[in-house]
Amino acid sequence: MWWKTARTRLDLGQRGMIMGILNTTPDSFSDGGSHAGVEAAVAHARQMIADGAAIIDIGGESTRPGAGEVAVAEEIARTAPVIAALRAEWAGAISIDTMKASVAAAALEAGADIVNDVSGLTADPDMERVCVESGCGVAVMHMQGDPRTMQVAPDYEDVVAEVRRFFEERLLSLVAAGIDAEAICFDPGIGFGKTVEHNLALLRALANLNVGGRPLLLGVSRKSFIGRVLGSTDLADRSWPTVAITAWAREAGAMIHRVHEVRPNTQALRMTEAILQGGNSAFSG
Repeated sequence: MWWKTARTRLDLGQRGMIMGILNTTPDSFSDGGSHAGVEAAVAHARQMIADGAAIIDIGGESTRPGAGEVAVAEEIARTAPVIAALRAEWAGAISIDTMKASVAAAALEAGADIVNDVSGLTADPDMERVCVESGCGVAVMHMQGDPRTMQVAPDYEDVVAEVRRFFEERLLSLVAAGIDAEAICFDPGIGFGKTVEHNLALLRALANLNVGGRPLLLGVSRKSFIGRVLGSTDLADRSWPTVAITAWAREAGAMIHRVHEVRPNTQALRMTEAILQGGNSAFSG
């Protein structure tokens, strides 16, 4: 299994990959303001790379429930300089987390390889064109509603079937628009317009969400449904359950794991793969 990006093809045939989260926002739900400014952001990226991240996902607009919208110019100012600085010193994969075509274009010009769009390339009518012209990798996420309204009253008849149908439609539509099928991966959008029960149903059914042989990306890191399951409001209590989900999801076939804490989740991937494959996939970070 390969994931084609603007500069390379990522081999996901045997080993999963960690996508390290780098928020350059003041208001992200768990690390807002921690990595503002190019120097602090790049320093954090270096640490995540040392800890095992194969992809760094850079975002300049919070998508937490109820978050306000950020102007295009501000989002570019938060992300493009960080991407350019990281690209100058690292040859690995860089992703831009945005729903805006202009932000994606600026990020790709600065050196990004992948567009990670929580709207599944539906929010901005120019996003498909930007992705086609750049030949970038595309992470297509499912979301019911938008970040400002998505958690008001999520409702599905069958969340697994509906998410799968969305993936099938997006694959056909994006390929017809000119995006290489090999450049597409899918994300079920845990926590994006879903209740706790919807999230758990999707996690149980990950093996049924494989569409077109494309890889699955999973983002559960520190999300509120974990706290609700555990009956805890302490953000720190979500760290090890995230690691547990990473191991479970890798066994179920999810190959890309978007997380805040890279090292323990990388260790979970390598240990799970050693068990699955019967070989030595030991962590060496």
